[in-house]
Amino acid sequence: MQIVCPSCGAANRLPDDRDPAAGKCGRCKSALFTGQPIEVDAAGLDRHRRLTQGAAVLLDVWAPWCGPCRAMAPNYAAAAGKLEPRVRLLKLNSEAHPAPASALGVSGIPALILFRDNAVVARSAGLMSAPQIVDWTSKALA
Repeated sequence: MQIVCPSCGAANRLPDDRDPAAGKCGRCKSALFTGQPIEVDAAGLDRHRRLTQGAAVLLDVWAPWCGPCRAMAPNYAAAAGKLEPRVRLLKLNSEAHPAPASALGVSGIPALILFRDNAVVARSAGLMSAPQIVDWTSKALA
């Protein structure tokens, strides 16, 4: 497995014989999994998509003015604790970073986009509970 550090952005390889949830960054020594989604911009999203291997990447595209987005935020955070380390959860503010949201074809928010090996494997739009997020992600990766 290879995962991007949420603190410094370094790519880290994790041995198969160790628990990835306990992984630390080789560069900055920060925990690689915190149980919380990571806020990204266009460059951060690209880095996570390109460099994550052996794990999926789940992106929440949201905006601060969006009521359903704000309502889903704690659900998405709760899902992170259940999905890590097999899924890296990211958040992209579409108001602050409209270009990557547009490039991904996002037309309604909140939008979830699931990537595996840098390719989109599933999409969903609309408010979901934490169990729904976990279930939808697990089914899409099965």
